[in-house]
Amino acid sequence: MSKVKYYYDSDTLSYRKIEPKKGRKFGLVLLSLLGVVLSGFLLLVIYLNIPYVETPKEKALKRELANMELQYDLLNRKMTQAEVVLEELASRDNTIYRVYFEANPIPEEQRKAGFGGINRYKNLEGFDNSQLIINSHKRLDVLTKQIVVQSKSLDEITILAEEKEKLLEAIPAIQPVNNESLTRMASGFGYRTDPFTKARKFHWGMDFTAPRGTPVYASGNGVVSRADNSASGYGNHIRIDHGFGYESLYAHLYKYNVRKGQRIQRGDLIGFVGSTGRSEAPHLHYEIFKDGERINPINFYYGNLTAEEFAILLEKSQQENQSLD
Repeated sequence: MSKVKYYYDSDTLSYRKIEPKKGRKFGLVLLSLLGVVLSGFLLLVIYLNIPYVETPKEKALKRELANMELQYDLLNRKMTQAEVVLEELASRDNTIYRVYFEANPIPEEQRKAGFGGINRYKNLEGFDNSQLIINSHKRLDVLTKQIVVQSKSLDEITILAEEKEKLLEAIPAIQPVNNESLTRMASGFGYRTDPFTKARKFHWGMDFTAPRGTPVYASGNGVVSRADNSASGYGNHIRIDHGFGYESLYAHLYKYNVRKGQRIQRGDLIGFVGSTGRSEAPHLHYEIFKDGERINPINFYYGNLTAEEFAILLEKSQQENQSLD
């Protein structure tokens, strides 16, 4: 409350209140307002220049957020690397592995199929970065599914490879007698002159000349399905079941040293050249069957012949001469 001042009026012989001038009163008000503004400005300057001090909880949250951003970036990099590797593996799978093992390629739409049906990511909605999180989950789910598809494909290729290896070991792929000089080919597959009737008839195998007692070898892995002399005309003979529809027959043997049911490997000694049965001279009569049908053995001698040697043997086998049985 402002102090009221008085003065003595000698004319009226009384005290009168001193009234302040209006200009002075306005100046005082303006000065007060200016003081308030300056005080506010000063406080603002002080506030802005005082360093912000984070609470321990805020610092922990900030560190956690930075770590999550780092982990997210690393995850995306790893997913990108995995996608590149998986793409390369899928390409090799379809263009190399499956071609070699004669398997149908996996369609692209099957490898990269998404997920249909209900919204799998509904529980991830409603957050500040929901779309970013959902996209990452989708990418990871598709990548996981691709890995499952590729894993199953490799399992199939492994089985095919094992079967292929067994097939290659089973196919009768070598000559049944030692024929390095290529001089033992006596008669091939096709029409030949019968040594007994002199008639032209089909000869269902290949004849290899060799002295009595010359070793005879199994031309592929398999199981002996027959070893006896009861078949008409074959004399002592062996029949091997190689699996995969392949069989081989070795006839007119002097003797054999295997038994029915015995498992043998390619190159095993199974008997000796002779002239038993319907035979004109010591030789080995050799036949190959595929699914019960006789086929030309010349097409299977790739296991121990060069291209040049095969050409020589092929030419000799095509000569129409007299067979030895």
